[in-house]
Amino acid sequence: MKEAIIKVLGFLGLAWWVEVTTDSPRCTYYFGPFLNEQEAIAQKEGYIEDLEQENAQGITVKIKRCKPSHLTIDESGESMGFRIPTLSGQPS
Repeated sequence: MKEAIIKVLGFLGLAWWVEVTTDSPRCTYYFGPFLNEQEAIAQKEGYIEDLEQENAQGITVKIKRCKPSHLTIDESGESMGFRIPTLSGQPS
């Protein structure tokens, strides 16, 4: 049931996402979707840790409602990742 609600919210652009930008590499990453802001906040540290382990520098995090068209965008604006699937593999 929760996944169905997230799917509808995602379609409407009302789902919550963790938006992470890095200066090096110069990228924007989207993690989600989440049902509410609290779930996104609870997961953000894990995403930051993963990027730090990859030696990403200048990490900035925003929690927001949006409808990203790509999960990863490089500095030139080209998509580096896959299009967002209908249902994300978000942790339970």
